Amino acid sequence: MLTIIGCGNLNRNDDAVGVIIAQRLQKYLAENPHPHVRVYDCGTAGMEVMFQARGSKQLVIVDASSTGSEPGAVFKVPGKELEALPEPSYNLHDFRWDNALAAGQKIFKNDFPKEVTVYLIEAANLDFGLELSPVVKHSADLVFKELTTFISQNINF
Repeated sequence: MLTIIGCGNLNRNDDAVGVIIAQRLQKYLAENPHPHVRVYDCGTAGMEVMFQARGSKQLVIVDASSTGSEPGAVFKVPGKELEALPEPSYNLHDFRWDNALAAGQKIFKNDFPKEVTVYLIEAANLDFGLELSPVVKHSADLVFKELTTFISQNINF
């Protein structure tokens, strides 16, 4: 089983890129069903990422980044590089997908994906708004195409 999870905030322009890609992939799968692929829009809910990933062999997370790199740059990173145990807190909003990767491995052990890939797309604009910037929209199209090609070329996940 392959699980693809889009993360982000639809109200913060380029921060929505992961969610938008997930929604496009859901439409793609509705037209091109694949029994071993699940796609979720988890927004900003790290806890949901952890539970949706459970039971999968492979996990792909797509999100925006803000590292000071060139806007639209796409980083494809092994999940192991980005895992981070959460800081002690009583606020679940502080529990992000990077925390979900570390906690999921610890809690679910062999029932959590070992193969994790994270696509990060460098944001140009994180202000309040509903539009992807042109450079991020172009990068989103490239990541969407790469993921649909990956899905269509792999029969069993």
